[in-house]
Amino acid sequence: MSQASTASAEPVVTSTRRRVLAASLVGTTIEWYDFYLYAQAAALVFGATFFPESTPAVALIASFASYGVGFLARPLGGIVAGHLGDRIGRKQLLVGSLLLMGIATFLIGLLPGYATIGVWSVVALVALRLAQGLSAGAEWGGSALLSVEHAPAGRRGLFGSFTQMGSAGGLLLATGSIWGVQAILGTDAFQEWAWRIPFLASAVLVVIGLVIRLGVEDAPEFAKIKQAGAVRRLPVVEVLKRHPRGVLVTIGLRLVQPAWFSILTVYSLTYLANARGDSSVGITSLLIVGAISLVSTPLWGWLSDRIGRRRIAIGASIGIGVAVWPFFAFLDHGPLWLVWLVFLVGMNLLHDAIYGPQAAWFAEQFPTDLRYSGVSLGYQVGSIFSNGLTPLLAVVFVELGGGSPWILCVFIGVYAVLTTIAAVFAKDGGSDEVVLAASDDVEAELDALVEDEQAPARS
Repeated sequence: MSQASTASAEPVVTSTRRRVLAASLVGTTIEWYDFYLYAQAAALVFGATFFPESTPAVALIASFASYGVGFLARPLGGIVAGHLGDRIGRKQLLVGSLLLMGIATFLIGLLPGYATIGVWSVVALVALRLAQGLSAGAEWGGSALLSVEHAPAGRRGLFGSFTQMGSAGGLLLATGSIWGVQAILGTDAFQEWAWRIPFLASAVLVVIGLVIRLGVEDAPEFAKIKQAGAVRRLPVVEVLKRHPRGVLVTIGLRLVQPAWFSILTVYSLTYLANARGDSSVGITSLLIVGAISLVSTPLWGWLSDRIGRRRIAIGASIGIGVAVWPFFAFLDHGPLWLVWLVFLVGMNLLHDAIYGPQAAWFAEQFPTDLRYSGVSLGYQVGSIFSNGLTPLLAVVFVELGGGSPWILCVFIGVYAVLTTIAAVFAKDGGSDEVVLAASDDVEAELDALVEDEQAPARS
């Protein structure tokens, strides 16, 4: 290719990559806004709205159980999306997942409470949470691969972190909307009816996300496989047969980070309300660290491209296993005006160090033709045992501990050990030569296709 044609192609490639990064960031931010909105509403209002006949403790457990139901649906969403995404493409699944999440969230905002329609309100709430779980299961894998597969060599960690930034963006939007409604209309109005406003506002955000996502295409490496007709017939089955290590590693890497995240963003609000009579300081702290995560997440992704993903994850996992003990001690006895600083250490230094490089790291465990299935399965199964169960288990563990969180701290410590072991056995594209490529037999099919196309030109 001539220098002139190369120079003219470069702006097109750069523009495409920018659109992809924008689609990953904005779309995932909206998805996580919807998902985290439910989590915080479960901690603050769903107990009284949908389980009013229970004692406060039982209502909270039931509310967090409905929150966890979404995580039970995420593997199914990941499996279905992985199968379709490895066959028809990443973009189509991302558009569908965004629509499903938006519709479910909007309907939650319209859902009558227990006082109006009785137990049917709970049934509908659980059904809509399941829909959110299916959508979230489809979302992450497609968004991560869209950004990582478009990344230039040596920058997969940075590009993948744009998908990860969506978590911070969604948390910031969800927390900010709840804080704003409470500040404007008051806590009583929020508890009674105004909690619905952030859910209904999701419809506007979904439209914005769809406009952006419809303007991107799949990466050339997957487009080549699809064009050649070399897609897998049953990619989920193939990935379990050929790459069980990759699946187990990604499950392990998803244990301590999301469990720690759910404590910081969900359970800590309840804990502060019970222990100190004030959850507003936790909400304010989440706003601060959520904003900082928009910078710290890509910073960790960038750093993982230079020093490796493994050593960062091991250091952060050990740090979480140790820090969880003084974290709860501070929530019990520390000055409330410093809670934001404790959250900063927990979120931006420890959590984001694992989460920022995760999209690139997971993609590096699987070949292109099986990648959507592999990353979705590992990510979502790990999420069940960590993010989905932790808020519920946290309430149970603290009750069993007589009000002390020591059992919960041991639980987080065990997860920290398991994540450290998984990090040791994971392929590391930040320090090793890990090439994103298709499976050997698919590569052979592509080579044969190229040979056939070139044969007439040589004859």
